[in-house]
Amino acid sequence: MTQTEVRNYPRKVMTEGGEIEFRHMTPADEAAVLAFARKLPVHDLLFLPRNISEPKVMSAWAKELDRGTIVSLLALKDGQVVGCGTIVRDALSWSPHVGEIRMVISQDVRGLGVGRALSNETFALALVIGLEKLVVQMTVDQTGAIAIFEGLGFKGEALLRDHVRDMDGTTHDIVVLGHNVAQFRAQMEAYGLPEAVST
Repeated sequence: MTQTEVRNYPRKVMTEGGEIEFRHMTPADEAAVLAFARKLPVHDLLFLPRNISEPKVMSAWAKELDRGTIVSLLALKDGQVVGCGTIVRDALSWSPHVGEIRMVISQDVRGLGVGRALSNETFALALVIGLEKLVVQMTVDQTGAIAIFEGLGFKGEALLRDHVRDMDGTTHDIVVLGHNVAQFRAQMEAYGLPEAVST
């Protein structure tokens, strides 16, 4: 069963920032997502393993999408990319049941509910994919993003001191939050709320 079979896209939601459409990213979106990434402050990209504002990194991302090793959702407003949520997992690792959520949002729509809507949608997709645990990481000063994920039930699991270095050579701490999805799914089903974990 593919991700598109268990959760239907495109989906539209209304936010304070207007109507946002969510759909799967495809390799054909490479140029549009690269343009979006290049408008983001560098600090917003520090929690990602690679700099997605670099064309070679974006090209590798597109290939991973094509292979199906990652799933990315785009948030679009008036046809323009304003956010991206990605679920990364490694089926060949010791943790095939774990997925990492990576999310970036345009400065133009921050504080307008777009980030919250995208995190909710990415979380819902991870549930229907069948992952048992989710993790997310960000710099400790990204308090808005931390609050959004804590609102979804994520809890702090680790603090990685001086884990990333920006272009000026300054190091930054990374916080890792985790969520036991399997436990959440079991609770929802026990409460008779199967729609919380379905399409």
